[in-house]
Amino acid sequence: VDAFTDSAFKGNPAAVCWLEEERAEEWLQFVAREFNISETCYLTPIPQPQSSPFPRFLLRWFTPVAEVKLCGHATLAASHFLFTSGFVKADTIEFSTLSGILTAKKLLDGHRSDASATQNVRVHENFVIELDFPVVPTVDYNSTDVSLISKALNGVPAIHIKQTTTDEDLLVELPSAKMVADFKPQFDEIEKCPGEGLIITGAAPPESGFDFFSRYFCPKLGLHEDPVTGSAHCALVPYWSRKLGKCDFVAYQASPRGGILYLSLDNEKQRVFLRGKAVTVMEGSILA
Repeated sequence: VDAFTDSAFKGNPAAVCWLEEERAEEWLQFVAREFNISETCYLTPIPQPQSSPFPRFLLRWFTPVAEVKLCGHATLAASHFLFTSGFVKADTIEFSTLSGILTAKKLLDGHRSDASATQNVRVHENFVIELDFPVVPTVDYNSTDVSLISKALNGVPAIHIKQTTTDEDLLVELPSAKMVADFKPQFDEIEKCPGEGLIITGAAPPESGFDFFSRYFCPKLGLHEDPVTGSAHCALVPYWSRKLGKCDFVAYQASPRGGILYLSLDNEKQRVFLRGKAVTVMEGSILA
C-alpha cells in the first residue's frame, strides 16, 4: 500500500501482512528483510475489549533490520487495508502497539467516478484516514560537539537543533524549504550522528500552499531516506506550532517520491492528528 498519496507509486510504500495468529519475531524480521522497504507491518485480530466499542488489532512495524515503536505511514496503510478489505464495518478502528492504543478514523470525502478500460463506470467512496498519535517531545541538543552534525549537513547552516526524547532523532531546522528539498545527503556521515535518525525541516514559502517541508534519513535502521514519515511529524508539528503560533498545518515531505500530510495539534491532550490517503498497488500471499 502506498500511503500519504492518492496516486500509485508515490508517497511511502508499506507491506501490510494480515496474520490469523501471532508469529515468531524472527519470522517477522525475515519477512521485513525480504520485502526490503521502509516498513513492513503485521496485523493480527484480537478480541474487542469491553471498554471500547471499536474493533481492535495488534499492529507491529518492522524495518528491514529492526522493530520500531511508532510508524505513521504503515499505520495509515494498515487502516486503508482494513477499511477497503471488508474486515471491518466500523468507521473507527484501534491498534494495540508499542506506543499504546492508536486510533484510525475513516472520514468521507465525497464520491468520484472512475472509468475502467472497458468504459464501465464504477462509483466508490473517496475518503481520508485520520490517525490519532502521541506528541513526540523534543529538547534542545545540548552537546558542545556539533561537528558530526555539521558534516552530515554538508556545511548547510542550521537554525536550530533539537532532539526527540523517544528515539533521540535529531531535528534540524534549515534556513529554507528549498534547502531541504535540494539537500544532498551523505549517508555515511548521517550514520555517525548521535541518535537514531535525522529530520531536516524548513519553513515553506507562502505561495507553495504548505507550512513547512521536511525529509527524514535513518541509515541506522536500514533506511537511507524514508519517503513520508508520519512519526517524524509527531515531533515536527509541536515544533512548528511554537514557531508559527498555529495548530493546523499542511506539510510536504520533499523526498524523491514526495508526500502531503494534513496535520493538527491538540496541545491539551498532547496528540497529533495526521490525515492522508492511501492506494493499494499489489496483493499476494506469503508461502514460507
